[in-house]
Amino acid sequence: MKTCMLARPVVIVAAITVLASLASGCGSAPSASPSTGEYPVRTAGAEGDAFAMNARLGRGINMGNMFEAPSEHAWGNPFRHEYFRMIADLGFDHVRIPVRWEPAARSSPHPPYGIEPRFLERIRGVVDDALDNGLLVIINMHHHDALLADPHRERERFLSQWRQIAEYFRKYPPELLFEVLNEPHGELTPDLWNEFFSDALREIRRTNPDRFVLVGTAEWGGLSGVPHLVLPADDRLILTVHYYNPFSFTHQGASWVGADASAWLGTEWYDTQAERESMRNEFRMTRAFAERNSIPVHVGEFGAYGKADLQSRVRWTRFLARLFEEYGWSWAYWEFSAGFGIYDPARGAFRDALVNALLHDELSPARPVSTTAVYASDFSHDTDGWSLATHGAASARLTRRDRELTVTIDRTGTQAWNVQLTRGGIPVERQGLYRMTFTATTGVTRTATVYVGRARAPWDSYSGYRSVTLAEGTERYDLTFTMGSATDEHARLVFDLGDSTGAIAITDVTIERVTH
Repeated sequence: MKTCMLARPVVIVAAITVLASLASGCGSAPSASPSTGEYPVRTAGAEGDAFAMNARLGRGINMGNMFEAPSEHAWGNPFRHEYFRMIADLGFDHVRIPVRWEPAARSSPHPPYGIEPRFLERIRGVVDDALDNGLLVIINMHHHDALLADPHRERERFLSQWRQIAEYFRKYPPELLFEVLNEPHGELTPDLWNEFFSDALREIRRTNPDRFVLVGTAEWGGLSGVPHLVLPADDRLILTVHYYNPFSFTHQGASWVGADASAWLGTEWYDTQAERESMRNEFRMTRAFAERNSIPVHVGEFGAYGKADLQSRVRWTRFLARLFEEYGWSWAYWEFSAGFGIYDPARGAFRDALVNALLHDELSPARPVSTTAVYASDFSHDTDGWSLATHGAASARLTRRDRELTVTIDRTGTQAWNVQLTRGGIPVERQGLYRMTFTATTGVTRTATVYVGRARAPWDSYSGYRSVTLAEGTERYDLTFTMGSATDEHARLVFDLGDSTGAIAITDVTIERVTH
């Protein structure tokens, strides 16, 4: 029997809708007509507002490495008909189906950019299978490499593809949702993404006026893209973000990341209070954005690769799943049956500890720790060894006053690192867990990249490049990382600040070694 497990509702209307769905049989989607294969024509408005729909999405999982691969079998994880029944029986509420529409075998690169009918039928069959098993469904556009490399040239193809997808699924019930593009990045800048999303939404609304649509963020779909997002006036939108921090933990041993990934092997996640607070801090700006814009939040991807030790993966996954539910957000774990997966198709068995972390485990108290001071800033007399460097066309000034450093950026460069505030001489030890805190004051919301790394070529990061959204006003920020490389007695602490002009004041910078 399927157990309905829904994220905690965030508004009263969401709770009413969820209760109604439970009373009618776990919110199951209507079945297709056996004679026509079509679903009854219904409008999404019949299911209430976007918050109610997001509550119905609840807990989900990604069907990764299947249809976003160049071909369905290319990455060794083809879809199996029985998967959706297994997922529903576990108690998940929805599936996210990443789809790569770009390959020539699936859609023409030439006007009118037709999508291959057989591929549309294949995706339709998978969607039908999920709906027939009582699961809500999100389909997206994934890995559109040509669009990311040359958005202006590919714009018409992108819009044509969404015009066709929307028309093809226009009679489907509201339990099918669209996500316009996975992880916009590259040449699809935040400003361009705002334009492209609005244009795609306009195409979708021609045939699907009430369908719920997920809007992702630029800069790889992460939290740093949230402040750049300009939302169209549309009450059927759900914000979706991805989360994989600390990256050196979640992607250790992942060959596609690069050479650094092998150096991260052995990185653990301990579930200390410092690690928890670091995560809460990272989501603070997204929560504020969602509240300010009255938009629900879906975490479309989060997961830790299988090269990490299982108990660390379980602790990390459990904390995030319960945190998202505390916030009233829906979520979709990455992913079902590949390198991050909860199911091993070779053994035909679930990884029960991960399943329980997602669906059943209660949050236990944080692991107790002790701390040892590594560095604490003192700007009472001088800059305490901090220096400012600019690169390219960037122009900025460093001043000290009232026990704080202020960086005033007059002109940005082409990259955030074109304006760098740094301090060397930071000792960090192999496999040490560290907590870094600082206070920042800024007049406008902006982003900074903060990390501890090598103070010589190749100038790489030990902690991962942590994108931090600095809120307007004065706020305290908290980050944790595990030192995955060899011990370095002279590492440097870096703030990359060159994304935008204006002044940022920094004070109370500390680094502590955490012993658990």
